[in-house]
Amino acid sequence: MHVAVVGAGISGLSAAWRLRHRLGAGVDITLLDQAGRFGGKLTTGEVAGVRVEQGAESVLLRDPVVAELAGALGLGALAQPAPLPAGIVAAGATRPVPRGTLLGIPTDPSTLDSAGPARATPEPPGGPDPLLAAGADVSVGALVRPRYGDEVVDRLVDPLLGGVYAGRADDLSLAVTVPALHAAAQHERTLSAAVRAAQAAAPRTTGPMFGVPAGGLSAFATALAAASGATARLDAPVRELAPTPSGWRLTVGSTRDPEHLTADAVVLAVPARPAARLLSGFAPAVAAEVGVLDYASIALVTLVLPGDVLPASSGFLVPATEGYAIKAATFVGHKWPHLAAPDVSLVRLSLGRYGETRVLQCADADLAELARADLAAILGTRLPDPVGVRVQRWGGALPQYGPGHLDRIARARAGLAEHPTLALAGAGYDGVGIPVCVRSGFAAADRLAATPAADRLAAAARLAAAPAADRPAAAAADRSAAGPGVGRRAAAADVEPAEISTGD
Repeated sequence: MHVAVVGAGISGLSAAWRLRHRLGAGVDITLLDQAGRFGGKLTTGEVAGVRVEQGAESVLLRDPVVAELAGALGLGALAQPAPLPAGIVAAGATRPVPRGTLLGIPTDPSTLDSAGPARATPEPPGGPDPLLAAGADVSVGALVRPRYGDEVVDRLVDPLLGGVYAGRADDLSLAVTVPALHAAAQHERTLSAAVRAAQAAAPRTTGPMFGVPAGGLSAFATALAAASGATARLDAPVRELAPTPSGWRLTVGSTRDPEHLTADAVVLAVPARPAARLLSGFAPAVAAEVGVLDYASIALVTLVLPGDVLPASSGFLVPATEGYAIKAATFVGHKWPHLAAPDVSLVRLSLGRYGETRVLQCADADLAELARADLAAILGTRLPDPVGVRVQRWGGALPQYGPGHLDRIARARAGLAEHPTLALAGAGYDGVGIPVCVRSGFAAADRLAATPAADRLAAAARLAAAPAADRPAAAAADRSAAGPGVGRRAAAADVEPAEISTGD
């Protein structure tokens, strides 16, 4: 069996690793990507000899999947941040992020006072019905703004969401970005009660919220690719995908000299619009559902400044209402002690909000100077000239999930039911964040592993892994538990349609 994984970002790499884990040595896996490296937005580099992440910065530890995967890859425990506070810029000053909020939404609006970034309006009394009808989705702003007021949304929720999605609270889906609150709002009649219920339902964790592989996220991506045992085809754009009687045909490479690759199954782990283009020839309705998703572009400016010139904090967020170009600053050496370098200060500045493209049209040198000027103005100090500068641009980096996104993706995946050997994976479907993307890749691999041809490979892998004395019993267990088409020859009516599509 041959599986082509289109897209070698974290979702595609996770799918390839999971396929190998599930199906063993009997599956051939090809990883294809138009870029010249693995990892997508996971990329580690150096500025003036100092190591820094140039894409995704860290991993949310509430879901342990990345920590467990790093352990399985032999990368050891994740490095953890220093216990330093973060701030939000409001009314010209950097103020502490209020404790006990859910993405900036407090359980009790009266706890927000004039010393913090925002004050809330008194919450109106709840009505007879829950805040949301069952299954309904709205923007985060539509839920919060009429109940807690503009300041909470503009000065708290917006910068916290913007730091993750580069989008605005009034546009982003509640169901995607704050799923626990979305679930609670379908049962509670006030926002404060819904926030309390969402927080109570969250798993209890101790220790820091974030971590990162000590060797960097590029090393994590490279190790994952190696462990998958996949054949790498980098600098290889996939231009066309078409079903065949025995599987799939992929057109790869330049338009002048295309190459055709055949596969029994495909994981499509690319952003929504390239995926829609590949789907349009045989699944136009699915392509239409997927292709409506828009993306925000961002730029990351890394400055290496001489001396110890940054405050003792992990950084700050900047609401759009403050009028600055930068939307976040991370004091890298303070936040991540394992990345600290002697005699310099390392800061990473993020620019770019959805729908605001003017700033990103600046040349790299102008963008870096604009970011440094904003940082100096917020800190209220004159900063020295940097000894190192790096501008990393990410065009179309962050999906903008509007209300109803999950329903659209559910319809898209249902529309692929007649193509069981094709699976979608990635941030464009299931959400941002490295753990979410890893699980999206795992789910795509599991979908393909459930096909008859793959199920037989999985049974063979389990048999090969069993001690020799236990193999007869393992084979018998597979025959009894596998069902039609696995471990025995099923009746033609049971297996023929699936075998035609898998090329078994």
